[in-house]
Amino acid sequence: MTSLRPTPALQAYAHAAQMLGPLAGFWLKRRAAGGKEDPDRLGERRGIASLPRPGGALVWLHAASVGESLVALSLAETLTQARPGLSILITSGTATSARLIAQRAGDGVLHQFAPVDRPAWAARFIAHWRPDAGVFLESELWPNLIAAASRAGVPLALANARMNDASIRSWGRFSGAFRALAGAFSWIGAADARTAEGLQRLTGRAPALVANLKLEAAQPDPDPQALAEVRAALGGRPVFTAASTHAGEEAILARAHARILKTRPGAVMILAPRHPARADEAGEAVRAQGLAFVRRSLGETPHAGVPVWLADTLGEMGLWYAVSPAAVIGGSFIDAIGGHNPVEATRAGAAVITGPYAASFADVYAAYRAHDAVLTASNSDDIADAVLCIWDGFGPDAQAGRRALASLPGGALAQTSAAILDLLPAEVR
Repeated sequence: MTSLRPTPALQAYAHAAQMLGPLAGFWLKRRAAGGKEDPDRLGERRGIASLPRPGGALVWLHAASVGESLVALSLAETLTQARPGLSILITSGTATSARLIAQRAGDGVLHQFAPVDRPAWAARFIAHWRPDAGVFLESELWPNLIAAASRAGVPLALANARMNDASIRSWGRFSGAFRALAGAFSWIGAADARTAEGLQRLTGRAPALVANLKLEAAQPDPDPQALAEVRAALGGRPVFTAASTHAGEEAILARAHARILKTRPGAVMILAPRHPARADEAGEAVRAQGLAFVRRSLGETPHAGVPVWLADTLGEMGLWYAVSPAAVIGGSFIDAIGGHNPVEATRAGAAVITGPYAASFADVYAAYRAHDAVLTASNSDDIADAVLCIWDGFGPDAQAGRRALASLPGGALAQTSAAILDLLPAEVR
């Protein structure tokens, strides 16, 4: 078991986080008022548990948002199958991820909101839950939470570690602090070669090169009745899905769809914001382009003359992909996010379009390009051209995407689960 070595930078961070506690409380209340926090569960964000700790061994999986929560759910299923009776605690930081976990969690899987990274709140969280092993997913490195777990003797793993070039450069400016944080992990599994190489340069320690867990995260099939109803509502009109969009991207996509409508006046864009709480903002961006829309959350369907269906619901991406020959993957048209995972779209049968900023999935998109399974669009005109190309049968098809996925390394889920179970103390294995 390794422990976190304090550095001046980490000590300064901890002191600042503790001093800013009153502001953190105000910030949480503001987020709750805006629908970004569950007002009935704000105590969890202060490390106050709303559930008792179950007896027996407990593994804690810490995720950020929806994508990481899907990985956590897949890990939870694999771990509990391998170790019957094991309890799993998943923590996440968004209301959307909490709802997703509530819908999909199996027996023995609990959810809590992650405590804000203030030393006292992190310590209170660890003291209540007393995890036998802790797993941080991807790049969720909260120093005070890691420090609290380390002081309590909790063996830690960093699973599906993913860093783009910008984050590697950023951590390089704080190499001492990063090396100390990485030293708290008994096992690190890198999702891709770029991350493995970056971690080795930053820490002097070679992580396990495992592959991307998101390639294996389980995605449920859409409900057959819901699928039939959506197809009936679309009535055979040309359709594409704009998935996991962020602020600024809805306007780009609305302009693209306005151009598509000039030649395909009956076409429908299914617009699915990454965070459904942004539905009002996304709708305003659509309206600003002179396009009418209806909202899925209100039970509305796009009757003739309505060209946009705002998919402001949770857990239905598989449904939208299943009815769309083309899927535009958001988070890739603004140079700040790094793109999102195209795998679910491919598995559902949709051809993939991405923007130019998808560095977080560079390995996946490299395989897609090698198999001519993706179109890259830089602006609204490019998006419109790519959608029309796919509709007309000249773009990539789902089979190309599946060949790309088959070419990527696998086995990440089994390898990561085995490493986590190895962290459990002998007396609870």
